[in-house]
Formats: sequence, C-alpha cells, structure tokens
Amino acid sequence: MIPNRRSLSGLRMQVTVNTRGVHSNGFWPRPASVWKRVVFGRQVVYNKGHSRKKGRIRQMGKYLKTRIPYENYKRIAKAPYFVDKTGLLSELLADMEGEPQFVCITRPRRFGKTVMANMVAAFFEKGLNSGEIFDRLQISSALGYREHLNAHQVIYLDFSDVPENCCSYEQYISYLIRTLKEELSEVYRELQLDSEKALWDLLTDIFFAENDQRFVFVVDEWDAVFHMPYVTEDEKKQFLLFLKSLFKSRVYVELVYMTGILPIAKYSGGSELNMFAEYTMTAKSRYGEFFGFTDPEVDELYERYLKRQKHPAITREALREWYDGYWTAAGVQLYNPCSVVRALADNQLSNYWTNSGPYDEIFFYVRNNIEEMRYDLVLLAAGEGIASAVQEYAAVSGELNTKRQIYSAMVVYGLLTCENGKVFIPNKELMRQFEEMFKEKESLGYVYQLARESEHMLEATLRGDTDMMSEILSRAHDTETPILTYNHETELAAIVNLVYLSARDCYRVEREARAGKGYVDFIFYPQNPQRDCLILELKVDDTPEHAIAQIREKKYDQCFRKNAGGSARYTGRILAVGIGYEKKTKKHCCLVEEIV
Repeated sequence: MIPNRRSLSGLRMQVTVNTRGVHSNGFWPRPASVWKRVVFGRQVVYNKGHSRKKGRIRQMGKYLKTRIPYENYKRIAKAPYFVDKTGLLSELLADMEGEPQFVCITRPRRFGKTVMANMVAAFFEKGLNSGEIFDRLQISSALGYREHLNAHQVIYLDFSDVPENCCSYEQYISYLIRTLKEELSEVYRELQLDSEKALWDLLTDIFFAENDQRFVFVVDEWDAVFHMPYVTEDEKKQFLLFLKSLFKSRVYVELVYMTGILPIAKYSGGSELNMFAEYTMTAKSRYGEFFGFTDPEVDELYERYLKRQKHPAITREALREWYDGYWTAAGVQLYNPCSVVRALADNQLSNYWTNSGPYDEIFFYVRNNIEEMRYDLVLLAAGEGIASAVQEYAAVSGELNTKRQIYSAMVVYGLLTCENGKVFIPNKELMRQFEEMFKEKESLGYVYQLARESEHMLEATLRGDTDMMSEILSRAHDTETPILTYNHETELAAIVNLVYLSARDCYRVEREARAGKGYVDFIFYPQNPQRDCLILELKVDDTPEHAIAQIREKKYDQCFRKNAGGSARYTGRILAVGIGYEKKTKKHCCLVEEIV
C-alpha cells in the first residue's frame, strides 16, 4: 500500500521498488495531490487514495502516454510569434471515419514538421487536458473537435532521437522496440503481455483484449535513419520492413501521421510503404499551407512585432526579400517559418540557415558535376531560373551526378525552389549561402576567382578606375573556357552580378528595378545613406557612353532623390556606371560618371 499522507508529512524516504524484475532506487516526494515515483527515468503516477493493486499506473513514457509533444506544443502556442496551423487537424479529422489513414508529409528542414507532429500528438493523446491549448484555436470550431480531443491512444515515435552512445543500427532499433514493449507492458499490465512476441503481435493482442483498442501513430523524422553514418544499405531495407510490419494491414492502426524530408516513394520501391498517401511540397497541394508562413500570416506577425518592439529595425518588405520565395504545388509562395520567427525575436535580419551536416551544404550537391553546374550557378546567383524536370525521388540517389538529380535534391532539402519547370534561389537568406560557396570553394575555378575579385571591383567602381573594372570583367574570357557566351544581356548581367558579389555586404542590390521612366539593369541602394549610390546599365555590342546616356535620359537617379517629406534619402554621390561588351573583339568597356 502507498503510505498515507500523514505518515510522510514533511519527510523524504528512500525506498526500493521492484519494477519489471529490476530494482531501482528513488524516493517518495513531499505530499501532494498524487504520489509520484521515478522509474527508469520516467515518471509513474499513482492516483491518490488508490492502492497499486487496484489502480492502473498512469505513466509518462517516452513513446506511449508521453507528455513530451503536449508540453512542447503548449510552450510554442504561448510564444509571441505563434501562428495557428490547426487547420491541419481539421483535414485529419475529416478523414478519420472508415479506413485507417496513412499520411506522409515531406518538407525541407526548418519548415515546422516537428511543431506539427507535436500538435497532432497533443491533440489526440488520451489522458491530457489539451483543451486549454486548442479551445482558443481554429480547430475548436471543426466538426468532431470534442469527439476526438484527447480521445485516442497515441504512440509518438521520433526517429531522430538516438540512444546515448549508440553506434549501430541494431542498438538503435533494439532500444526503440524494447522501450516501447516495456511501456505497453506497464500500461496494460493486467494483460501480462509476452515481451518475447514481436511488437506488432503485442499491439494486436491489446486490440482484441481491450475492446478493439486502436492507436494513433505520430512519426516524426521517419527518414532520420537514412542519414545515420553507421546504417548500411541492408539495414535501411530492414528499417523499411520494420515500418511495413508495424503499420501495414494492422487492425490496431487508426491513423499514422508521418513526417520527414525525403520522399518515401524511392526508398519504398516495392510494396513496403505503399499504403501511405505522400504529400510533397512541389507535387501535392493538400496540406501545403500548413508548412511555412503565408503573406497574411506574416502581415499579422509583423503587426505584433511593431507593438512589441520599441525600436523596430526590420521592414515588412525586408522580411519578404530575406525569407519568402518557396513555391508550393498550389502556386503559393511561403516564408521559411523558423527564420521569420527568429528574425522578429532578435529584431535583426540575418542568415538563420544553420549547417548541421552535408545535406545542408550547397557544395555537397554540386561537387560531382562542377563543369556543368558552373554556368547554372552564375545564372542562379543573378536571380535567373534554370529549366529542370525536378523529381523529388531523385534526391535519394546514391550518387548525385546529373543536373536533374542535383537540382531535385536541392529542392527537397530547401536550398532551391521550383516554379513552372524552373529552379530558383528562393530568397536572400539562401543567396548568402551561395555567395559564401563562391568565395570559399576554389574548385569552382574562375567562378571562385571572380567572386574573390568582387571586393576589388566595387573599390575600382567607387574611385572611377575603369581600366581595372574592364580588366576584372575580361578575366571571365581569359581563363579556361568562357563561363558564358554573352549571347544576350542576361548572361552579361550574370557575370556583372558575380563580380559585384561583395557589394551585397553593404548595398541592397536590385536587378531590373523600376526607376524614373523605365527599368534599370542594377541599382545599388547603400545600407548607410551616406555611402555612394550606384546605377548600373549594361549594353551588348554597344558602348558604355550609350548606357550612361540612357541612365540620364530616363532619370533613373530619381530613386535616390528626396523623399515625400522633402529631405534627402541618400547623401552620398550618385554614380552612373555603364558597361559595354563587344562580341567580335570580346572586349569590355566601362565608364563611371557622377550625376549631380
């Protein structure tokens, strides 16, 4: 029997309890509304006034009856820049009747997959009081809300969670199976489950013994195993068979909600996981709006930011420039949610893309095909799109050699986005990643060399050293094979963009921007309004003098003049820069003039 409250008032007593045949030391805490006991690092709760013989143990487990997703989502829901995405739950509830549902949603890292998995588990988990979170959110008005809220047994599996000192697949999967079996035996102790049986056999026994007890499985990072260095190709196949055995055609399955980065189609080439409906960013529109922030959502977040921040340092347009640009299958552009939240919280625009391994590094993908990729990389950095038939399953090829494989992988991992058959660098945050690669990877050849020269190009422009400017541009044709043929101004613009790469550290560079009476090739807005302003116009088979004349004639300099209040927006010089290229002689000519 549990000691009565009076006998333990003000005392802490060391005890030993035999649990599943193993002794574990712990203590009874000070009296409270429940008696608690720590067993195997988990909290076992006995209802006050009940003996251990009569009352079932309510356990805070790792996989079963876990509070972890609930606690994580509750904290996020209270955050100042929380966005209500419970519409995803409405979609799931609409499909709950009838056949078991198998949903797999794949998205790049940092697009809210774990937040959504926590939300799903927190909503369905039996024994919690999640109404304190969800009653104020959109889901509360959905059909079936009360019926399903905290009404299901949930098994939450985070496959990226690795046991301590794990160095093999066998250790990894054995720990998961053993722990889940222990928790099932603890919760359903009266069934006296046979731990020697397979996990799916135990779950089947529970189904029949507990009045058709079904489970909601929430699986986060299903593909984490495929990124573990010690997992072999054969073991990856074993893992797929494990998932098939656990889920396919099992009477105890009510819903499997699964997330990851990699598409399952390629890995499950046979019938292992063909029961899943898979929803990717570029191929399926359903669920698209729940992963990433939409424009209206960022508008609302920005209003909160202005109210909370005494000295706001971020403009609404800057958020779009830095973190928007990911296209969904429905043709909607989304913001990177993690970066938006961190920027608003820090009151600073920055590159929040953090490399946690080779799959986050751009060079990892292009290294096997530098000769073909250099041309495209220069155009991508200039804001151009590259035609490519993206097939997301190609991202899991053992070798990334063809351009299609490379671009597919970069889209899957969020380094590029895809729209209308072309891939693009989505925003300034990712553009910075490309720029760093250009400056650091010497194997990129003259792309690397020109990027390294970009600091000298800006300095030469500001001091009017047109000979140096022409010499730097000419090096694109003096080294190996030319990167581009300059058949049109787009290619010339791509080279100019590359040789002015360092200017982006102190200028906001806009290409084909509207100014005065037309569109100018490049405008360099200084971050410091006291620095010089640059207007750059390009001409193929024409002279830089004509480029300067066009700048003056169309009054492109008006974008730097006085604002609506009459005060000067920029106080530095306004420099007109003309660059001409003659195809026949392969000669660059430059001219710099101040506009007063």
